[in-house]
Amino acid sequence: MTHRVSGAPDGTRTPASFGKTRRLLKAAEYKQVFDHNEARASHRYFLLLAKKSPGSQQRLGLVIAKKNVRLAVQRNRIKRVVRETFRLLPDNDPPLDMIFLARRGIEQLDKQQLSSILREQWRKLTRQIAQSPDSDNRAD
Repeated sequence: MTHRVSGAPDGTRTPASFGKTRRLLKAAEYKQVFDHNEARASHRYFLLLAKKSPGSQQRLGLVIAKKNVRLAVQRNRIKRVVRETFRLLPDNDPPLDMIFLARRGIEQLDKQQLSSILREQWRKLTRQIAQSPDSDNRAD
């Protein structure tokens, strides 16, 4: 069973896609999350940073340095797993801008391990954001 979803015939995309609206694209967007993150989930092999999204969708940015994951094949596999896990997040989660930062050794994890750990860490992030005292009345 595959979770791939293509665009609809009318040109619209389904919620499970990973189009430009679901990505952090500009350096300024990454900087906002790095400088003003409201939640973080740390694991031996990666770090997740998050802040409330100004839009209505979850957005993801990936930072997988060649210094930490030498082979392009491994970097691309990690990106695919992270994007797939992100696409399958529940729609009822609060809209967050998130950054995934890979650490050394992450290539040792297989797809199932990485996916399982990511789901757990994303739940941790959403709990942190939901419990933050200024989650409803923030002024950016």
